[in-house]
Amino acid sequence: MKPFTKFKPKLEIKSHWLILMASFYFAFVLNLSLWRFVLDRVEVTDISSFMFAATIPIFMLAPLYAVFNLIVVPYIGKPLLIILVLVSSGANYFMYNLGVYIDLEMIRNVFETDVRETLDLTTLPKILWIFTTGIIPAALIVVTKIKYQPWWKEAAKRGVSSLATLGVIGIVAAALYKEYASFGRNNKEAGRLLNPMNYITATTRYFKRKIHARKEFQHIDDAAIRIPSDGQRPRVLVVVLGEAARAKNFSLQGYERETNPLLKEQDIVYFKDVISCGTSTAVSVPCMFSHLGRKYFNVDAARYYGTLLDVAQTAGYRVLFRGNNSGCKGICDRVEVMDINNPKYCAGRRHCYDEALLDGLPEILANIKHDTLIVLYQLGSHGPAYHDRYPERFRKFTPTCDTSNIQGCSQEHIVNTYDNTILYTDFIVSSAIDMLKKHPEYDAGLIYVSDHGQSLGENNIYLHGFPYAFAPKEQKHVPMLVWLGKTMQGHIDYGCLKKEAARNPYPHYSHDNLFHSVLGILDVRSHTYKAELDIFKNCRI
Repeated sequence: MKPFTKFKPKLEIKSHWLILMASFYFAFVLNLSLWRFVLDRVEVTDISSFMFAATIPIFMLAPLYAVFNLIVVPYIGKPLLIILVLVSSGANYFMYNLGVYIDLEMIRNVFETDVRETLDLTTLPKILWIFTTGIIPAALIVVTKIKYQPWWKEAAKRGVSSLATLGVIGIVAAALYKEYASFGRNNKEAGRLLNPMNYITATTRYFKRKIHARKEFQHIDDAAIRIPSDGQRPRVLVVVLGEAARAKNFSLQGYERETNPLLKEQDIVYFKDVISCGTSTAVSVPCMFSHLGRKYFNVDAARYYGTLLDVAQTAGYRVLFRGNNSGCKGICDRVEVMDINNPKYCAGRRHCYDEALLDGLPEILANIKHDTLIVLYQLGSHGPAYHDRYPERFRKFTPTCDTSNIQGCSQEHIVNTYDNTILYTDFIVSSAIDMLKKHPEYDAGLIYVSDHGQSLGENNIYLHGFPYAFAPKEQKHVPMLVWLGKTMQGHIDYGCLKKEAARNPYPHYSHDNLFHSVLGILDVRSHTYKAELDIFKNCRI
C-alpha cells in the first residue's frame, strides 16, 4: 500500500481565458450598481433605443477587456488582479447597498476616516458580500497558475485582440453616437459607478492634488484686532458644529415630528434656508471655517491657510476646541484643544456620547476672564450607526434600526432612529444655551450649524458624500440657529434678525456666512471680513 501523500491541487488557466473571464466578472458582477442605474434610466421606445440598450454590455466589456489585456502579464498580472478584485468588491458593496457614488471627495473620505468610523461600517452583510465576491475569487486567482505563451506570441495575440476590441467600440460608437452622447450628457454621474475605473481615477486625482498642494503655511491675517465691548464685559461665543444633521428633520424647520422640544422653548433665531459647502465632513468643515467660500475653496490647499479660529486667536480671543468626532480636519491645529474622557459618557464605547462635550463646560464658563470663542464639535447624527449616537432615554421614536446595516432596515425604522439623534442634538444645544444663560455678566451667544445633511434611503441613497452637483437636497440643506444673551441683544436687534432669517426661500444662506458672521459678532476687525456675508450686519444697534 502506498504511503499517504498530501494532495496538492494545481489549477491552470491560459492567459487569454483569464482575461476574458475577468472582463465578464467585472462587467456583470462587480458593476451591479451601474447596471441598476442603467436599467432604471434606459427606455426602449424605438429601434435606436433598442440597439442602444442591446449594445451596452458590449460597451461595458470592451474597455475592461482592453485594460486587462495590458495588465495581465507575468509577475505583475496576478497581484494586480487580486488587488482589483478585493477593492472592487468593497466598492461594489457600498455603491449597490448604500447608493454611494465614487469620486474624488468619496476617496478623500476613505483616506481621512478613522478606525472608529471604519468599524461602524463593518457589518455582517458587508463581510459576507466581500467574502463571496472578493475574497473567494481572489483566492482562486492565488492558487491558479496563469499559462503564458512566448512573449512574441502573447504580444501578437494581445495586439490583434486589442485592435479588434477598439474596432468594435468604434463601430458601436459611430452607429449609435447620438444615443450614447445623449445618455452620457444626461447621466454624467454614471462614470462614478464604473468599477474599477471610478476609484482608480479618483485615487489618482486625490494624490495628484495632494502633491500639488504642498506649500508653506500662510496666516491669512496677522493684523486682526478685536474692538473692546462696552463695560468691558467678556464676549463669549459658543459654536456648536453639528454632524450629518439635515434640516428636513428639524421640527424648527416645520417637520411634523417634535424633534426640537427644548430648543423651541429657547429664544432662538432659526435659519430655514441654509446650504452646506459640501456633502462630506472632509470638505464642509474646513470650508465653513475658511474665508474663501465654496466657490473658491480648495480642500487640499486649505490645510496651508489660516482659518476662522486662527483669525479670532490673532485678534486676542482665547479659542477652545472640544471635539467628539474623527479629528477636526485641520481647523483646530493651532488652537487649544480640550480632550473629552469622562467614563460616564465614554467608557466601554467606541464613541462617546455628545454629552461629553458639555462635561466641564460650566466650570470653563465660570472662570472666563476675557473674550473667548468655544467650538464644540458633535458626533451628532453620524451614520450608519444612528442607534449608537444617543442614550436610551432619547429612544423616543420607535421601532428603531439598531444596526449599522441600515439598508437591511425599513426606511421607517431608519428615520425613527435618525430622529432620535436629532432629539439628542436638541438636548445638547439647549443645554449649552442654559449654561450660557447662567452668566449674564458676559456678552454671550451661541451658533449651531451642521456640516452637511444626510440621505436616509430616499431613492435608494444612504448616508452622505454624494457628488455635490448631483446631491439630493437632503445632503445639502442644513439646520442653523442663533441664540443671543440679553446683553448681546443690546448690540443686535433680535426682531430684525428673526426677519432676516425668514426672508427669502432656500437657498439664501450658506456655510459661506459662518466665517464672516462670527467675526462680525465678535467685533473682530480683519481684511478677511466681508460685511455682505455677515448675517448680523443689517441688525446691529
